[in-house]
Amino acid sequence: MGAMSDGTVVIWDERLLTYDLGDHPLDPVRVELTLALARELGILDRPGVRVVPPTPADDSALARVHRPDYLDAVRAAPHDPLFSGYGLGTSDNPIFEGMHEASALVAGASLAAAEAVWRGEARRAVNIAGGLHHAMPSRAAGFCVYNDPAVAIARLLDLGAERVAYVDVDVHHGDGVQQMFYGDPRVLTISLHETPLALFPGTGFSDEIGGAGAEGSAANLPLPPGTGDAGWLRAFHAVVPPLLRAFRPQILVTQCGADSHRLDPLADLRLSVDGQRASYLALRALADELCDGRWVATGGGGYALVEVVPRAWSHLLAVATGEPVDPDTPTPPAWRSLARARRPEREVPPRMTDDADVSYEPWQPSGEPDAVDRAILATRRAVFPLYGLDPQDPAA
Repeated sequence: MGAMSDGTVVIWDERLLTYDLGDHPLDPVRVELTLALARELGILDRPGVRVVPPTPADDSALARVHRPDYLDAVRAAPHDPLFSGYGLGTSDNPIFEGMHEASALVAGASLAAAEAVWRGEARRAVNIAGGLHHAMPSRAAGFCVYNDPAVAIARLLDLGAERVAYVDVDVHHGDGVQQMFYGDPRVLTISLHETPLALFPGTGFSDEIGGAGAEGSAANLPLPPGTGDAGWLRAFHAVVPPLLRAFRPQILVTQCGADSHRLDPLADLRLSVDGQRASYLALRALADELCDGRWVATGGGGYALVEVVPRAWSHLLAVATGEPVDPDTPTPPAWRSLARARRPEREVPPRMTDDADVSYEPWQPSGEPDAVDRAILATRRAVFPLYGLDPQDPAA
């Protein structure tokens, strides 16, 4: 690790919008509108913020987590009308022109973010276009071709990191990242998500705790459909801070999918933008407490393209670059005009808030547990003893 700069790097180039699956829920307009909103709010012009364009991840970086024959398939698929296999050419993962180049650029952006923080060029770094956490070693899955968070984590390990923590707050289980490091005790993956009984990818149960020799390197907190801010934040604070404090990471990598929002069309959690903002503040505080501030953040899912994602991720950018944006801030008129021009059928939010109360009751093992409390206890029972923590002790 190099001597630390206090600034923030935002990895961005409009070429990242070429990760475009066509007529598909994962629409790059959500990233375009995020960066436009952050610009209009002055977030990218703050002191100490550098906007840096990425270079594509090369094959050696991608092959740290993906099989070489899969890389060959991703390159070849757009040129072969009869191509099938490797999870490509499905409705979730359609083949598109320039698929390898666009996917490698997203991975390169997360690589650049991780390297900047590890080498001390910035305290925090953000790749809003990243977070493609479902891609597997030899298979595209869940809208994801190359797994940029895993590529970045592998690079951190190669640069000498001994303990990397990955926290995934997307509504879907961070299955690809978990699988790629399931047997590696140097990487702790924590995922909060809607229960796999109700939602893709069908994994992420509390008993998934890491492979042989790496027990405790994975923690999963599956939440019941309908969980809102108070329950979600109770669950987060009951599991994430104690595990991170026990693991003592040198750097924190987070996947900040915005699809946990109540307006998201693909899932059934009930968070507000205010609750999502509270999670980013908590993650930054944990990075400050445990990692000398070293924090690499990516985007992820999010399908309320105008109503939610740009506000959520602009809050993330604000938290990563300094002062949080006041929730009561109006969305700038120029941004509202752009959003209406890009998606005239969508409702454009007038303010950076959903007017939600983000207070919550800390978890207690006593009393009448609800479904969220039962999920919390199952996760704590599965993982906490592996760190010498008492799953029943709320102060653990």
